[in-house]
Amino acid sequence: MQTKELLAIIAVAVIAVLACAFIYDNNNGTDEPDRIGIIGAMEEEVAALKDAMDIDYTEEIASMDFCVGRLYGQDIVVVQCGMGKVNAGICAQTLISKFNVKHVINTGVSGSLDSRLNIGDFVVSVDAVQHDFDVEPIGFVKGEIPYTGLYAFKADDALREKAVWAISQHVGATVMEGRICTGDQFISTPEQKAALNAEWGGLCCEMEGGAVAQVCYLCNVPFVIIRAVSDTTNGDSPEEYEEFRMLIAHQCALTVAYMIEHFDEDAQHL
Repeated sequence: MQTKELLAIIAVAVIAVLACAFIYDNNNGTDEPDRIGIIGAMEEEVAALKDAMDIDYTEEIASMDFCVGRLYGQDIVVVQCGMGKVNAGICAQTLISKFNVKHVINTGVSGSLDSRLNIGDFVVSVDAVQHDFDVEPIGFVKGEIPYTGLYAFKADDALREKAVWAISQHVGATVMEGRICTGDQFISTPEQKAALNAEWGGLCCEMEGGAVAQVCYLCNVPFVIIRAVSDTTNGDSPEEYEEFRMLIAHQCALTVAYMIEHFDEDAQHL
């Protein structure tokens, strides 16, 4: 092979490598700052955060408005994902892939599965399960996501610590750490709640956290789920749920804002 031909081949190869690197960087948001993603299913679960933050821009993806900006000097993205696991999964993956999110916080209300929890108390996730996922007939444990070997996805210890500290400092409410049970169902009766608690040992139930947890696990992104209790194990009426939901969701969002304000501090030394 002639020297000129060899040099030409090398030049083409170098250009190809550089082009691939450029495409990879663009597709993976390397020019974007590291961000914290905050997900709530309902508008009242994120409204206080949107009001408090400085929004640079809002981008609509999959009918969700991703509000990009800063809060207390932290680069964040706040988004209302809508109810259910599919919406939550799409939202979490978009935050990670599109907006370079390195930590995910899922905030909102939940139903208590534990008689020790009352309206206004908080739950911080140790892990999350999907109680309605069941492929036992083909050899998997109930709740296990096939080929992951897992039925529960573990929250990040450091984020848990920050969340518990923020709740204790900002609200002073009772806070318990434990399992969060997620399913595409609104669990309302005492019988349903007792059955979930007996089977899964969960502290509360909701409709998004388990999906957020699975996406974060697959993408190796730390997460935590913070839930305020809006209805108890005794089967509160829909009227009571509606009465407390707005106030408690707002309080939960303000607590997340307080957590963001102190995000770079070590909770052990606060």
